Amino acid sequence: MSKTDIQPASAPALAGATMTLSTIGARAWLVEAPGGFDLPSQRRVWALARLLAGDDDVEALIPGVTNLLVLFRHIPADETRVRARLHAAWEQAQAVHPQGKLIEIPVDYGGEHAIDLDAVCRHTGFSAREVVRRHHQNEYTVFALGSAPGFGYLHGLDPQLATPRKKVPSLSMLKGTVTIGGAQAGVSALTGPNGWNAIGYAELEVFDPLADSPALMAPGDRIRFLPQRIEL
Repeated sequence: MSKTDIQPASAPALAGATMTLSTIGARAWLVEAPGGFDLPSQRRVWALARLLAGDDDVEALIPGVTNLLVLFRHIPADETRVRARLHAAWEQAQAVHPQGKLIEIPVDYGGEHAIDLDAVCRHTGFSAREVVRRHHQNEYTVFALGSAPGFGYLHGLDPQLATPRKKVPSLSMLKGTVTIGGAQAGVSALTGPNGWNAIGYAELEVFDPLADSPALMAPGDRIRFLPQRIEL
């Protein structure tokens, strides 16, 4: 798709647009989807990225969690036109449903690495066994990669398990730790500081720089956590 394939939106379309635009430096624009942390918003972001992928003026597209960073090759001369083009692209974008691969992750729940399981229980009011059951019963979708190489932001956590991130991060959480951060789930990619709540551990590499595909996960992939051991 050339830049001429995206036409400026009409005035009514611009007035009714619900996505948010903001500048990140001189060449980058952040498109934020309306709504919350949900699949419809993320699918619209993926659709927008696909639509803009062939735009000659675009140097890079970086999908995030319900947002898309658009980096232009040059500093746009007309900010108003850029806004119009991105609004028009958003109006054209239709939700896509990528057929990602299924990744099954065996997890040791509880035990020495689940240092925040008690805190999750206190916050949710559930027993440790119920937290584990609710965590592994759902299928998750990888929304985006970020924070650390290969780290996937996972949607699909039981809403009643949502637990705020810790005010004081753990200083040396092991890579492979299975965590809850707010309404999201994750598997830590690196050993180091981490503010998410640890409830288990998985013996796997989510990022291998020497592999043909360094990151284990990709946006649109599906994740299943399989209880390998439960130590409560």
